[in-house]
Amino acid sequence: MSTEFKIDIQKTAMVVIDLQKGITSIPAEPHSTKSVIENAARLLTVVRKKNMPVFLVRVTPSHDLKDMLRPISETTFQMSSYNPSWSEYVTELNVQQNDFLVTKHQWGAFYGTELDLQLRRRGINTIIICGIATNFGVESTARFAFEYGFNQIFVEDAMTARSKDEHEFPVKYIFPRLGLIRKTDDVINAL
Repeated sequence: MSTEFKIDIQKTAMVVIDLQKGITSIPAEPHSTKSVIENAARLLTVVRKKNMPVFLVRVTPSHDLKDMLRPISETTFQMSSYNPSWSEYVTELNVQQNDFLVTKHQWGAFYGTELDLQLRRRGINTIIICGIATNFGVESTARFAFEYGFNQIFVEDAMTARSKDEHEFPVKYIFPRLGLIRKTDDVINAL
């Protein structure tokens, strides 16, 4: 890690992935969902004070579940019923009127949403990214962001997965090729 780490707040936005009631109720490792939510909330407080754009992303199927992806695969996630509170943002995010709320219907936050358009219209070239799960929503969003040319700052202790291995693999092998990996305090100090 370089000794000097600065963030251009004029060209940077925060993107929070799937910190919603249904997903944060699932056990996670290596960071608890409670600590991930706390770190994301700390980041959001600072980012909002700096008047930087905030994008809160959530995943939700239609109420009849007909838009869920059903690939031919070895294992998949399937919902048998839908509870509307499952996709509600956790209260600790303190959703603000100026936040951009992005609803997606798959792992990544770019496909089928206005995320790319809204970032570009604001002159954003860098995203601070965190959320759950490291190896699903965060990684899928990060791969698209890389292909779209965005710089990325991954907040390692503000993301987590279902297992330590699922979290550590992208942090160790994927994210270093897509951007910078930092802790919450490092990002706050750079803002």
